[in-house]
Amino acid sequence: MLRFGVLGAGRIGKVHARTIAASGKAKVAYLADAMPKAAANLAAEVGAKVASVEEIIKAKDVDAILIATPTPFHAEQIEAASNAGKNVLCEKPVSLSVARIEECLKVVEKNKTTLMIGFNRRFDPNFASLEGRIRKGDIGQVELATIISRDPAPPPADYVKSSGGLFRDMMIHDVDLARFLVGEEFVTVSALGSSLVDKAIGEAGDVDTAAVQMQTASGKICVITNSRRAAYGYDQRIEVHGSKGMLRAGNIHNTTVEIANAEGFHGDPVLNFFTERYGQAYANEVLTFIDAVTNNKPLAPNGHDGLQAQKLADAATESWKTGKPVKVA
Repeated sequence: MLRFGVLGAGRIGKVHARTIAASGKAKVAYLADAMPKAAANLAAEVGAKVASVEEIIKAKDVDAILIATPTPFHAEQIEAASNAGKNVLCEKPVSLSVARIEECLKVVEKNKTTLMIGFNRRFDPNFASLEGRIRKGDIGQVELATIISRDPAPPPADYVKSSGGLFRDMMIHDVDLARFLVGEEFVTVSALGSSLVDKAIGEAGDVDTAAVQMQTASGKICVITNSRRAAYGYDQRIEVHGSKGMLRAGNIHNTTVEIANAEGFHGDPVLNFFTERYGQAYANEVLTFIDAVTNNKPLAPNGHDGLQAQKLADAATESWKTGKPVKVA
């Protein structure tokens, strides 16, 4: 029974803690949160004890640390957990600074501890199945990938000031998914961005509508489009074209029921929030971590994946600001 210390009892911390508690293979031993009431409520729900971050990381009856705290704390908490010999699952990103990520990964490597980064979309059953078929050669050599991600509504303008911007906060999921699907590193990034949804987001120095083109050294291309607004729900689609055909994964609807009448065919709306759309992906992510740690299996996405995704997100941000393509080392 793997024993977890969960840092953070917010929205994602709750999702992960509930998955651990229901897994039958692990338990939440301790919980910490800056809001004592949030920690106490979640601890009572999953049968855990409340403790400080420092106490949890040092605890001898904790095998793994799940980090779901705000981004500025991730790197230092990964390092502390690694120094204590713990296995770590951390929500993305490790840091908004590539240099800080590199420092953190040196600590993890030195300690030879396990680190997994929470890019949950790799664990979506549909996306994972599509990637598996690519690897089996169902469409031959990948040539072009298209990823569409649109939120149902924009976040508050105040949020973008600390988020790192759309490319680092929202699109970073898609650039990691692009690496996962294409199977090669991207070396060139070109980006466009606009503030079309909420002027306050533009005034805060960010964009709410963006497109990125990325290319690998061998010439493979990925196009990603993001919007902070989709009137019809949470839009999540991918398409991968290859030498022998094409694979695609569409949106998930509330139900598969359709009605046909004189006005045509009509279906239910798509799921409207990320915790609903990626609920199974979040669960699969944690269960994969538990299995890998318990059975000494390799883990992905790892710290290197987190670093590469951050480099691409930074390159996209730079390209948007300069209007020029950016090379990625």
